[in-house]
Amino acid sequence: MSALNITDTLQRPLRDLRISVTDRCNFRCTYCMPKEIFGDDYAFMPKSELLSFEEITRLAKLFVAFGVKKIRLTGGEPLLRRDLPDLIRMLTAIDGLEDIGLTTNGLLLKQYGNALYEAGLRRLNVSLDSLSKETFGKMNGRGLGPERILENIDYAKSIGFQVKVNMVVQKGVNDHEVVPMAAYFKERGITLRFIEFMDVGTDNGWSFKQVVTKKEILGLLQETEELEPAEARYFGEVAGRYRYKNADAEIGFITSVSESFCSSCTRARVSSEGKFYTCLFATEGFDLRSILRSGASDGELARAVREVWERRSDRYSDERTEQTAKSRKKIGMSYIGG
Repeated sequence: MSALNITDTLQRPLRDLRISVTDRCNFRCTYCMPKEIFGDDYAFMPKSELLSFEEITRLAKLFVAFGVKKIRLTGGEPLLRRDLPDLIRMLTAIDGLEDIGLTTNGLLLKQYGNALYEAGLRRLNVSLDSLSKETFGKMNGRGLGPERILENIDYAKSIGFQVKVNMVVQKGVNDHEVVPMAAYFKERGITLRFIEFMDVGTDNGWSFKQVVTKKEILGLLQETEELEPAEARYFGEVAGRYRYKNADAEIGFITSVSESFCSSCTRARVSSEGKFYTCLFATEGFDLRSILRSGASDGELARAVREVWERRSDRYSDERTEQTAKSRKKIGMSYIGG
């Protein structure tokens, strides 16, 4: 199947699709779903509002027809979505889709990992912000230590998954964990990606003062490690990658704050209720669910997707200031996916 290869107003192609399968999560991470806002009585979306697996697959086929090569399933915590392996099987059958990944906090990996692998999933990104029980417990909002997550990472590797670990670094919170985290995952040959603390949504109290930049993190690591930059593997690769000179492992940097990559952004996002977003920092989305459930043809649905992408002009990270970060009402990360 040949893709139609649409581009936006800045000539950026559509290559990556992130699909949130649920807005629920079993953690309450301070930078994503702080428990002060997402309390025990918080009203999440009922099942009827979520896209069905058939609706997700129908959309995925249309996006692949427009050039998408990679799909990542997100949340919330995607492993909370019942029967997720069924969706993996449906997506792996799409002609032209080259890669499927999943981002998870890792808590339920031992419970569902084997079924996901048998369904065809091969790549996992596991979010882990600290090796310290106290620090990690505070950050995940549940008081849970990292031991179970680390065990589940080892389990996932043992059954064949390619695993990367994502660490959101916040100044004065877990920046003292940068070197220990790097050493731990270097020893295990697992790629660790440092994510600059971003102003996703409006609930995490973000400010520039809390950001630990790539330059600062790299400086800490270079005090003890020899690192060399690695070339990007494809246009639009998010992470800036570095290799250890003395080990078969890499680190990566997601630098949305200090080194914007808007000019090469090829990512679209679909929320769990079927809204189409063209930027992680979007203020609103386009409702695809209503079109899906109106009896529209694939052609009508495809025209809607194409029109949204071809009008796209987002470059928020290029334009971000402290004022815009605080005043602009953005969609929350737990809703739009990471």
